[in-house]
Amino acid sequence: MPVKMQIQAMACASQALDIYDVLDCKSIAAHIKKEFDMIYGTGWQCVVGSNFGCFFTHSKGTFIYFTLETLNFLIFKGASSSD
Repeated sequence: MPVKMQIQAMACASQALDIYDVLDCKSIAAHIKKEFDMIYGTGWQCVVGSNFGCFFTHSKGTFIYFTLETLNFLIFKGASSSD
């Protein structure tokens, strides 16, 4: 993910943590997804939590995984397996 987008992802996550309770991972993820869909176009996915596994295909340059406070954040734009 380009640096500008990475900064936006972390800022958006921080904003969501200010709005929602840290235990409300679903609302935090929905907030981030909606922001990224609005700014960068539809198709973004977001997973937030302290313990999760995943397996997916993403578009090149659209993946970030980071931790803020006690939560892990995974943001990516989906892609078909042929991309």
